[in-house]
Amino acid sequence: MNPFDTLLESLRAAVGATHVLTEGDLSAWEQDWRKRERGKALAVVRPASTNEVAQVVKLCGQAGVSIVPQGGNTGMVVGSTPDASGTQIVLSLQRMQQVRVLDAANLTVTVEAGCVLQSLQDACEKAGFLFPLSLASEGSCTIGGNLGTNAGGTQVVRYGNTRELCLGLEVVTAQGEVWNGLSGLRKDNTGYDLRHLFIGSEGTLGVITAATMRLYPLPAAQLTAFAAVPSLEAAVELLGLAHRFLNAGLTGFEVMEKFALSLVTKHFPQQRVPFQDAPYCVVLENSDHESEAHARTQFERLLEAAMEQGCVQDAVVAESMAQAKALWHIRESIPLAQAQEGLNIKHDISVAVSRIPEFVRVTDALIQQSFPGARMVNYGHLGDGNLHYNVQAPLGADAQTFLKEQEAALNALVYASVDQFGGSISAEHGIGSLKRDKLEHHKSPVALQMMRAIKTALDPQNLMNPGRMIRV
Repeated sequence: MNPFDTLLESLRAAVGATHVLTEGDLSAWEQDWRKRERGKALAVVRPASTNEVAQVVKLCGQAGVSIVPQGGNTGMVVGSTPDASGTQIVLSLQRMQQVRVLDAANLTVTVEAGCVLQSLQDACEKAGFLFPLSLASEGSCTIGGNLGTNAGGTQVVRYGNTRELCLGLEVVTAQGEVWNGLSGLRKDNTGYDLRHLFIGSEGTLGVITAATMRLYPLPAAQLTAFAAVPSLEAAVELLGLAHRFLNAGLTGFEVMEKFALSLVTKHFPQQRVPFQDAPYCVVLENSDHESEAHARTQFERLLEAAMEQGCVQDAVVAESMAQAKALWHIRESIPLAQAQEGLNIKHDISVAVSRIPEFVRVTDALIQQSFPGARMVNYGHLGDGNLHYNVQAPLGADAQTFLKEQEAALNALVYASVDQFGGSISAEHGIGSLKRDKLEHHKSPVALQMMRAIKTALDPQNLMNPGRMIRV
């Protein structure tokens, strides 16, 4: 019997034969969400408990077989799919979906890593609480994946990234041991804060199996406005006013460039996009803990001041939840519309909010000089300085050919500009394998040395998601 057969037999004994998948269509686990790469797994293993995860990790360690942890497989940087060797185990956490404890007095919820984000949102709302993490993929992404990539989303401006929402973790180490750090304490100064090593580590240090997350009271009202602005400078000015007038009530602030919105109109004509001729539009959300009337008064004062200062040309405030969802759906439809337009070159970058207008002006000009006719699909989370600064092929050009021939040069140009403006080449999507080699050129040697030291110390066999994030 070859060594792989021996391992597979042991895995079947550990988690049940029906949860060790080796045949049939495994594309849901072997192909990345953007369909850029397709790997081949030795098996897809689906444990149902932390103890089963620990057994799987120990067995793979003894066999010297590497593990690719996977949640909902919605990542953007090819970070949770196997390579083409057929020798890696995909460790799917999708069976671990339980909400273990909701502690109302402590304002925390402890949840297993395979729980779908929307399911957690719904469970918390039913109990009278808000879990504020919100992403376009929330119907399929999982809490473990959110933590593994330190996901951002549309409410970072108020609540922070997933990292800021996490108070504790349960992790299976690369040696198959279980670290239970699910205390839910706000204060614990007893040494290194280990949870922060695993949050954002993309499965390269261990397997997150559960987490204790922060909760918030449900707001009395949530209002959404959609505003036309004449420029990115005006959008930044509006953001400053929104902070001043709404304070902590400002929970979302998204910017959308005219061409990005035109793609939504083109590919989803049933959606009504306000102010289609405006250079930029902003969708912003006000969450109020007093009343809807108070929230609406705040919005009216904000928009009146913004129009007086000339940073808003026109605006609408949703009159119902259905209208608010429709306005947010416009923003969330941009990635889908861009995919309908054809393959594109994606950049998930961050720059200080104050420098975003200059960054866009300078980088747009550089791109047009080197890639005439390239179409910029610029949108994203202006409230926290994160843009999805994407590039579509020139009109009439073959999108696949443009991607193949120009992606490397375009990435180099954009990332060099990001460096010039003191930004980051990955704001919320992570590094995965797509940006692994680029990281070497955009991270300081000292930082890379420390990252490698951590990886080597916690995973000396290099069996946890090898080849992702950083080379060792």
